[in-house]
Amino acid sequence: MSPRRNRPQRADSPESPETSGVGGGYGLERTEDWRGEDWVVRPVAGSAGKHYRCPGCDQEIPPGVGHVVAWPQFGGVDDRRHWHRACWTARERRGAKILRGRNAPRH
Repeated sequence: MSPRRNRPQRADSPESPETSGVGGGYGLERTEDWRGEDWVVRPVAGSAGKHYRCPGCDQEIPPGVGHVVAWPQFGGVDDRRHWHRACWTARERRGAKILRGRNAPRH
């Protein structure tokens, strides 16, 4: 049996909407519904060299770590948020982040 060959697709073949990028060369953007609003989600390789704060876990995303950027579909640049991939996936299961003192009761 000969090995499998991965040949590039022909340039004149039509792309499906699932595999074509929506943002004109910015990667594979997709639209997801969250809290009754459409959000644009874009995966990022993490090569910007900047630190970001994930709103899902309130932890820092260091440079070089892959993550996602999400913003409301009709929002502006200031509405973009950088999330860990796992935090974005679990956003429906997470409750509100309650800040407590070190010795405060958990009830």
